[in-house]
Formats: sequence, C-alpha cells, structure tokens
Amino acid sequence: MNEQKSPLQKLRERYQPPLPQILQNLSQLQLEMGEPTTCVSDKEEIQSLFPKSFGRTLARAAKGASRQSKPLKVGVVLSGGQAAGGHNVIAGIFDGLHSLTKDASLIGFLGGPSGIVENKALEITKEVLAPYRNQGGFDLIGSGRTKIETEEQLAASLDTANQRKLDGLVVIGGDDSNTNAAVLAEYFMQKGCSTTVIGVPKTIDGDLKTEHIATSFGFDTAAKVYSEMIGNIARDALSAKKYTHFIKLMGRSASHITLECALATHPNLALIGEEVASLRLTLSDITKQVADLIETRAKSGKNYGVILVPEGLIEFIPEMKLLINELNHLAEEKEEWSFHELKPRLTPEASHCFGALPLEIQKQLLLDRDPHGNVQVSMIETEKLLMATVKEELKRRNFSGKFAAQNHFFGYEGRAGFPSNFDTHYCYALGQTAALLIDERLSGYIAFVDNLSSSVEDWGVGGAPITSLLNIEVRKGKNKPVIQKALVDLEGKAFAFFAKNRAKWAKEDQYRFPGPIQFFGDRDVTDAISNTLSLKS
Repeated sequence: MNEQKSPLQKLRERYQPPLPQILQNLSQLQLEMGEPTTCVSDKEEIQSLFPKSFGRTLARAAKGASRQSKPLKVGVVLSGGQAAGGHNVIAGIFDGLHSLTKDASLIGFLGGPSGIVENKALEITKEVLAPYRNQGGFDLIGSGRTKIETEEQLAASLDTANQRKLDGLVVIGGDDSNTNAAVLAEYFMQKGCSTTVIGVPKTIDGDLKTEHIATSFGFDTAAKVYSEMIGNIARDALSAKKYTHFIKLMGRSASHITLECALATHPNLALIGEEVASLRLTLSDITKQVADLIETRAKSGKNYGVILVPEGLIEFIPEMKLLINELNHLAEEKEEWSFHELKPRLTPEASHCFGALPLEIQKQLLLDRDPHGNVQVSMIETEKLLMATVKEELKRRNFSGKFAAQNHFFGYEGRAGFPSNFDTHYCYALGQTAALLIDERLSGYIAFVDNLSSSVEDWGVGGAPITSLLNIEVRKGKNKPVIQKALVDLEGKAFAFFAKNRAKWAKEDQYRFPGPIQFFGDRDVTDAISNTLSLKS
C-alpha cells in the first residue's frame, strides 16, 4: 500500500495543521451566547416548523474556566458532492473529541445520509484516519445525496442515534445537507432524543455563506485548481494565437467560482450570472457582447481569447429562466415530455425561446431531472450554446476576422484534490469547533470560523443556529424550508474590483498565471486566501 503513495501523499499525511489560538485547549473554552436570532424570511412558517430550535442565540467561543467533559460518542456523515478538506473536518472532530476526553469515539456513516437511515457505519480510529489526513476526496466513508425527509427516514435515523447511543452527529454538507441537519435536530428534540446535531458548511460553489460563514470549505481549493488550468489555457492562447476558449465553470446557482477565477487570471471576458439577471440581459444581448469582444480584438490582430462562463448562466437569462421554470412545473405532471407535447402547454414566450434553441440544447433541457425534480442545468452545455450563437452573429455581421472556438468544462477536477493550505487549516478548525459545539449540547447549530483574512492563530470560532439561515422555497411544487443560497454581491468589493478592471482585460492580454497549488515555501504563496476573501477584508 505504502509503495502506491506519492511522495506528496506521504508528506501531507504527516502535516499537522495549525490551530487558531482560541482552539488550543477545548477544555478551557466556554461559549458566549448573543442575542436571539430569527430567519432570513417567512418567520411564522419557519418558526412553526422548528418550534424547538427556532430563535436560539449566536454562540462564540471564548476563554473560560477548565471543565470536565464526559467521553463523547459522535457520528459523522459526508453529504453531497466532494469538496477538498472533508477528511480534515473529520480529523478535527476526532482530535477535538480526544482532547476533551481520551475515551471519546467517532464513527463515520457510510455512503452519505443513507448510512444513517440504514445504520451502516465504520469506527474511525487513529489508525483508520491516519492515511486520510490532509488528503482530498471523501473516500474514507464515502458520500451520497439521500435526503432524510420522510417520516420513515426520520424514524430510522432516530433509531440509529438511539441504538448507537450517539451524543452527537455532525453533518458535513452544503445548503440542502445543512437544512437536513436542522430538520434532524428538530425531530430529535421533539422525540426527546439527546443526540446533538451539528452542521459544517461545505460546497465548492461558494454559495453557502452568511454574515458569520465567510466561505464554505472546498471553494478555495476548487477555484485555485480551475485558475491554474485557466492560466494554462490563457498561456496557450497567447502562444498559438488562434483559438477563443469558452470555459464553463462549476456554480449552478451562483457565480462565485467564475468571479474568483476571473480575479485570479484576468480573462478577456467573464460572464457573471447575477449581473446578467440584474441587467435583464437576453441570450441575444450576451451573444452580441461576446461578438463585440471578438470583433474588437480581431481589429488588433488578436483572433484568440479566454471567456469564462458560469455553469448556471442559463438560469439567470430571463427568457431561459421562464422556460426552465415552466419545464420544472410541467415535470410535476409528467417526468418526460416530447417537444410536440410541450409546445401547447408552454406560454408563447417560453415556446418561442425553446424553439429558437439549437436541437442539442433542446434535448438537454428534456433530460432526466435532478433530485429536486428540476431541469439538470449542469447537463446543459452553455458554453457550446454561446459558441453556436456567436458564430451565427459574426456570420450575420459579415465578420472578416478569424473565429475558431474551443470549449472546456472544469468541474470534477476541482472537487477532490489535495486541499489547499487554507482549506486544510480551515477544515481542521471547523472540525474542532464542531466537537466543541457537541460538548456544549448546541443542537441545530452550524459551525463557523471567521476573521479568515488574518493569520490562522487569530481566527475566531463559534456556531450559528441553522434556522437563522432558512427561508421558504418551492421544491417539487411544495413549500420547503431551505437555506437561502448566497449570490454574488454586485455591490461588494470583489465584484467592484472586477468591474473596474474588466475593460482593459478584454482588450489587452493581461492574463495572470497562478500556477499549481503550493504547499512548501513562502507563506504568502502557500497560505494565500482567495481573492474574494482578500478583497472583502
């Protein structure tokens, strides 16, 4: 086994992440409770759904008197898609629990939330965990996308918690997974179960953030991986001078990854979905914007370029959003429709939009639905759609320059690699914070680490009630409590910097080349935080 490991794997296994000063000794911490919280919106409905856990106060760790902790038995589950750093959250929980009491134990539920329902778990010992420290992926215990929402699933989860006599359960996941954690916490409270449920914010898309959750883990690593590849492509474009590269990046509901990669690499154009929605740009408007860029650069002899496209751009375009919403509602009646069946059931505007799309995109809109019953936007090749519409627009303009396009989609490449030093340290601190929240019996809370633009030793930690992040949204035709996704702030410093500089990036070749993630050397390089976080400070 050891012979199969790369030198970097071995070195990272032995790496000990630094801890914030506040987490140096968990047994000498106390949680200072702030003012009662509410929720994002729909207060009456959220309060009625979470009567036991609604309105609790923000908790922040502070130095206190030494206290005795009983040996804790805790379960942990990885939920949703991979994000670099998940294993370090588990390592942080493990080390945190054992710093409180030497007889603590940690079990990992296998295959995601279904492992809780089916009571399938692995005991995580020091020896079992060792090869996974500071490594990428979720392969220690696996992950899954099962939602625990039916009465049968909730009852089975309660049985698992009781049978295993769990003091705590840590749910590591994104907005849906942490909503699930809130539901489980409330259900356990109502049934008199003493298992404390804690959430940890994970998603490479970066759309799980609040006043206290500055970023979700995995975002930093993914953005740095994608930025390296974008820089490589930009260098190739600058060398070959013959291709315009359309690069689609992860981020269905928000354009955080695209904005961060734009700040890191200075592409000729980066489309930000939130701005498209704000300006109510149509597909034709966007097509003309790209065509204008290509014409302008061609006049300077630059028949090449780099264009970034967020995965979810198509949902931010008003007429496309209307079409997708109508298709989602029709899916409640029937899962599969042909175009001929759909046409009379769509509004004239949506029908015209659908008919104007290339046949391949039409087919992608009619593919199987995601777990929420919605159009699988990630399956829509938006970058190819733009390439096709731009080609037609340039033809209409009698464009005399050269337009040769290449398409790319960067997705899975950024999910499971070695976590950057930032994610390595951040996740380890999140895990230790989760252990502290369990020891303090704060069920229904999500762990946070803040002051992230400072050195690690100055980071602060605490917990926020998950109910404070909730609002009501329509899912599969029904009102559901969910954590509200955080979109790119068009008034924020990161977008302002981007908006100020993008015109010169468009015309000039000011590409930046971040290179691969570094683990050894100058700390300004190895421990660099994201541009988004840096500009926010």
